[in-house]
Amino acid sequence: MCRSIKTLRHHDEVATDEEVRAAARQYVRKVSGFAKPSSRHEVAFEEAVDEIAVASQRLLDAIAGNLAGVSARRAY
Repeated sequence: MCRSIKTLRHHDEVATDEEVRAAARQYVRKVSGFAKPSSRHEVAFEEAVDEIAVASQRLLDAIAGNLAGVSARRAY
Protein backbone atom coordinates (compact mmCIF):
# COMPACT_ATOMS: atom_id res chain seq x y z
CA MET A 1 0.00 0.00 0.00
CA CYS A 2 1.18 3.48 -0.76
CA ARG A 3 1.83 5.18 2.53
CA SER A 4 1.30 8.63 1.04
CA ILE A 5 -2.25 7.86 -0.08
CA LYS A 6 -4.67 9.36 2.40
CA THR A 7 -7.55 7.27 3.75
CA LEU A 8 -10.65 8.69 2.11
CA ARG A 9 -13.42 7.00 4.08
CA HIS A 10 -14.21 8.45 7.47
CA HIS A 11 -17.23 7.98 9.71
CA ASP A 12 -18.19 11.64 9.79
CA GLU A 13 -17.21 13.08 6.42
CA VAL A 14 -17.11 12.32 2.72
CA ALA A 15 -13.91 12.81 0.73
CA THR A 16 -13.85 15.73 -1.68
CA ASP A 17 -13.39 15.22 -5.40
CA GLU A 18 -9.94 16.77 -5.05
CA GLU A 19 -8.96 14.26 -2.35
CA VAL A 20 -10.18 11.34 -4.46
CA ARG A 21 -8.27 12.59 -7.49
CA ALA A 22 -5.09 13.17 -5.45
CA ALA A 23 -5.25 9.61 -4.12
CA ALA A 24 -5.79 8.28 -7.65
CA ARG A 25 -2.78 10.26 -8.87
CA GLN A 26 -0.60 8.87 -6.06
CA TYR A 27 -1.71 5.34 -6.94
CA VAL A 28 -0.89 5.82 -10.64
CA ARG A 29 2.50 7.29 -9.71
CA LYS A 30 3.27 4.25 -7.59
CA VAL A 31 2.13 1.73 -10.21
CA SER A 32 3.78 3.47 -13.16
CA GLY A 33 6.98 4.49 -11.43
CA PHE A 34 6.54 8.04 -12.79
CA ALA A 35 6.38 10.96 -10.39
CA LYS A 36 5.61 13.09 -13.44
CA PRO A 37 5.16 11.32 -16.77
CA SER A 38 6.96 12.42 -19.91
CA SER A 39 4.88 14.04 -22.62
CA ARG A 40 4.93 10.68 -24.39
CA HIS A 41 3.15 9.00 -21.46
CA GLU A 42 1.06 11.89 -20.15
CA VAL A 43 -2.20 10.97 -21.90
CA ALA A 44 -2.11 7.37 -20.65
CA PHE A 45 -1.14 8.57 -17.16
CA GLU A 46 -4.02 11.07 -16.96
CA GLU A 47 -6.52 8.54 -18.36
CA ALA A 48 -5.46 6.10 -15.64
CA VAL A 49 -5.89 8.79 -12.98
CA ASP A 50 -9.39 9.55 -14.34
CA GLU A 51 -10.43 5.89 -14.36
CA ILE A 52 -9.12 5.22 -10.86
CA ALA A 53 -10.74 8.38 -9.50
CA VAL A 54 -14.11 7.31 -10.94
CA ALA A 55 -13.76 3.78 -9.55
CA SER A 56 -12.69 5.14 -6.16
CA GLN A 57 -15.61 7.55 -6.02
CA ARG A 58 -18.00 4.75 -7.01
CA LEU A 59 -16.67 2.64 -4.14
CA LEU A 60 -16.97 5.48 -1.64
CA ASP A 61 -20.51 6.23 -2.81
CA ALA A 62 -21.47 2.56 -2.48
CA ILE A 63 -20.25 2.33 1.09
CA ALA A 64 -21.54 5.79 2.08
CA GLY A 65 -24.72 4.13 3.31
CA ASN A 66 -22.69 2.83 6.22
CA LEU A 67 -21.93 6.40 7.28
CA ALA A 68 -24.55 7.90 9.56
CA GLY A 69 -26.46 10.67 7.80
CA VAL A 70 -24.46 10.47 4.56
CA SER A 71 -26.00 9.35 1.30
CA ALA A 72 -24.39 8.66 -2.05
CA ARG A 73 -23.34 11.88 -3.76
CA ARG A 74 -23.77 10.83 -7.39
CA ALA A 75 -25.51 8.33 -9.59
CA TYR A 76 -23.50 6.51 -12.23
